[in-house]
Amino acid sequence: MSEDENDDWPTRWRKMMPFGPWTFPDINEMMKEMEKEFMQFKDIEKQVPKDLVREQTFPDGSVKKEIGPIVYGYSMTIGPDGKPVIREFGNVKRGSEPLKGITDTREPLVDVVDGEKQVRIIAEIPGVSKDDIDLRVEGQTLTIAVNTASRKYEKRLPLPENAVVDGAKSSYNNGILEVTFPKRSRDGAGVKLKVE
Repeated sequence: MSEDENDDWPTRWRKMMPFGPWTFPDINEMMKEMEKEFMQFKDIEKQVPKDLVREQTFPDGSVKKEIGPIVYGYSMTIGPDGKPVIREFGNVKRGSEPLKGITDTREPLVDVVDGEKQVRIIAEIPGVSKDDIDLRVEGQTLTIAVNTASRKYEKRLPLPENAVVDGAKSSYNNGILEVTFPKRSRDGAGVKLKVE
């Protein structure tokens, strides 16, 4: 085996320098940065929770490992005060090291619509049945949780002070959970809603 065959692909790629350092130095630097990022994922299996690593054995005896899902995202809306509200979702926490914050529990994508008479919380929770969803309110915090063998979700949301917990209703359809809380009117009397 030659010395070149022992090198990994990033090293071979760098040796070839398809763009040449004399014409595109920025691209060469970008390629070095990408190589550095890829190398962090080399031992990803050792760094993620065991629940996110699956093995599949084929009839020919070969084994394929799957890792995931690994999800990170955010939504940005404008709050009632005119300031941006950023909500993260997924199972990766922000940080300097990309794989250190991965968990097997995913935060669902959530949108909070704070209306004049009610607060609507809309959460994307695909792949579960409504019986798997655990909704709890403690104080003024709503917790949405799912803990099944194949899916785990959890999100804690602060509710506005004028949200009436006793009049809440919820529905789940096609992977979308909607929870509606009426708001106390200005004179202090609550608004009664039917629970379906």
